[in-house]
Amino acid sequence: MGLKKDGLKVLVVGGGGREHALVWKLRQSPRVAEVICAPGNAGIAGLAKTVNLGAEDIPALLNLAQQEKVDLTIVGPEAPLVAGIVDQFASAGLRVFGPRREAAMIEGSKVWAKEIMRKYNIPTARFAAFQEMAPAVAFLKEIGTPCVVKADGLAAGKGVTVAMDEATALEALRLIMEDRVFGEAGNSVVIEEYLEGEEVSILAFTDGQTVVPMVSAQDHKRVFDGDQGPNTGGMGAYSPAPVYTEEIHQQVVRTILEPTVKALRAEGREYVGVLYAGLMLTPTGPKVLEFNARFGDPETQVILPRLKTDLVDIMEAVLEGNLAEQSIAWLPEAAVCVVMASEDYPGSYPKGRVITGLEEAAKSALVFHAGTAFHEGQIVTNGGRVLGVTALGSDIKTAIASAYQAVSTINFAGCHYRQDIGYRALKKR
Repeated sequence: MGLKKDGLKVLVVGGGGREHALVWKLRQSPRVAEVICAPGNAGIAGLAKTVNLGAEDIPALLNLAQQEKVDLTIVGPEAPLVAGIVDQFASAGLRVFGPRREAAMIEGSKVWAKEIMRKYNIPTARFAAFQEMAPAVAFLKEIGTPCVVKADGLAAGKGVTVAMDEATALEALRLIMEDRVFGEAGNSVVIEEYLEGEEVSILAFTDGQTVVPMVSAQDHKRVFDGDQGPNTGGMGAYSPAPVYTEEIHQQVVRTILEPTVKALRAEGREYVGVLYAGLMLTPTGPKVLEFNARFGDPETQVILPRLKTDLVDIMEAVLEGNLAEQSIAWLPEAAVCVVMASEDYPGSYPKGRVITGLEEAAKSALVFHAGTAFHEGQIVTNGGRVLGVTALGSDIKTAIASAYQAVSTINFAGCHYRQDIGYRALKKR
C-alpha cells in the first residue's frame, strides 16, 4: 500500500546541509503537509519543526515518529543506517526511505564492500585488508606509493588518506592501527593502489531491481584551493560534471551500478534507497573509489535543486518497488555549491560565531545550513562546515559567479572557503 496522496507528515533524520536540501525539496511537494527534522539546524528551523534528538538515537527517533504519526521517514546520515534504523522502523510498521542494515554495509565496511566488488568483478582499485600492523607495512612496501590508506568503518569522511609518499602512508597506518584515532572503525585497514584520473559522484535511486541514476556531480574534498591540504567532508560541488560523458554514463550503469545492486540482491541484502558511487574516471575506464548508502553531502545541494520531479513521488516508487514506472525529470541548468567553513576545519574549530548577511545572500542563491544554531536570537556557527551556498545558472561559469556573489555577502569570524569551486569544469569547457 502506497503513501496517502496528500497531507503527508515527513520526518527527516539529520541536521546538516544535506538534510536542509532534503527538507527544502520536500516542502515543494503538494503532497507534504508538515516536515519534522531531528535534530535539524537554524536554517532548517525556518522550514520544518525541529526536535533536538541525535540522528543516532534510534529508540527516541522511533518514539517521535510514532507519537507524531509520521507517514514517511527519510534518513540523511550514514551512521543510523549502518546501525539499523530502517530495520527498526520497518519492524514497527513505519515507512522509511533508506537501505536496511545489511545493505548499508556497502558503506559501513570498506573491507566488505571491496570484497563484494572483487567477488562480482565490479571495477575498483587493487587492494588488501589488514588487522595487524606488520603485514600492513609489508604490503605497503610491496605496493609502493602513491597509495590510499582507509579505515574500514565509518569515520565521518576523515578515514581516508591519499599518501603520495611512504612516510605519509606509514603515519596513516600508525594513527588508525596503533593510536586508534577512529576507534573500532580502525579494527581493519584497507590499503589500495592509487588511481589516476578525475573523480565524479553518481547517485542513483534504486528499489532493489531498477536503478535510475541522478545527474552527475563532482565535489572538492581538499580544504584549500588547487586541491591542497587535508581531506574534508567536502568543500563544494557542482553539477553536471562535464568530464562525465554519455558514453561513460552508459559504462557506469552497465559495469558498476546495475551489477552492484544485483550483487547485493544475490547476497540476500536487497538494496533500497539511494546508492552513491564515488568513481575515478581512469584511462582504462571508471572504477569505484567508494560506495555510500545515502545522499552525498555536499552533492545533494547541487543535485536536488536540479530535480524537477516531486521527490515524494520518487521515494514512494522506490519503496513500492515500481521505480521502473516512475519518470524522473531534471532542469538543464547547472548548479554550484560553495561550502563556507569555520577556521581550522577540518581540525578542531570554534563555535558560536555570529553569522551575518544570510538574508541578502538568499535573494540570489539557496543558502543551505550545515553547522548552525540559534543563540540569543542570532544565528551562529555550530560546526566545521557551516553553510553551503548554491546557485543555478545557464552554465557552470554563470552558476559559479552567482554562488560567489552570494558568498561575498555572508560573514562570520574566521570564515574560510575555497575560491576555485568548479575550476575543473571550466577547464573542460
